[in-house]
Amino acid sequence: MLRVSKLTDYATVVMTCLAVSGDEVLSAQLLAEQARLETPTVSKVLKLLAGAGLVDSWRGVNGGYRLARAPEAITVADIVTAMEGPIGMTECCTESGLCDHEAHCGVRVNWLRISEAIRTALQGVTLADMLATPPRRTPGIPLRVAIS
Repeated sequence: MLRVSKLTDYATVVMTCLAVSGDEVLSAQLLAEQARLETPTVSKVLKLLAGAGLVDSWRGVNGGYRLARAPEAITVADIVTAMEGPIGMTECCTESGLCDHEAHCGVRVNWLRISEAIRTALQGVTLADMLATPPRRTPGIPLRVAIS
């Protein structure tokens, strides 16, 4: 099963809390309360997001975090990459030369196609989209797959 890590899932929740707050600077503790997550977990997520340039941070008594860009300019791919690294289904999809079988591999090209499709799908959803009420069905993305 394909699945993002819990931290990546939490990062999207924290980012949506920041998006709702607009330009307001929020503490890690307040974000943890809003997201209903533990403060140390939110702090860890925020550190990674800040390192990736997705959030700005300020130290001190009035310090905290806010989005570095508008929600429309941050994609889910940006968040996933910040938390997990390059998007790829297999190791060879993110960097060439890591596998001894790469030169004669018969499936690498298709894994690259699949990885690109996933990357494109994640790039097509912004943080602003994550805030909006989802449509009943997104064209081109099946909600249920029938197995024969």
